[in-house]
Amino acid sequence: MVVIEDVVIQLGQIGLWVQTVGLVVILWIIVEVITLYYNRKRRLILMDINERLKSVEKKIDRVYRKK
Repeated sequence: MVVIEDVVIQLGQIGLWVQTVGLVVILWIIVEVITLYYNRKRRLILMDINERLKSVEKKIDRVYRKK
């Protein structure tokens, strides 16, 4: 009977490790989702700046060609 108890105790410890790894993976996924969200916001801002810059370049080109 001692052998069965030892096996159950070892399985319980393995279960705790599996839970810990699962918790770390879940936290990592949450951090990645937050990072992706903020990177998307930054990318959209950069795309907007790029469009404005193109518009300014076109206007400068028009003014330069007129002279």
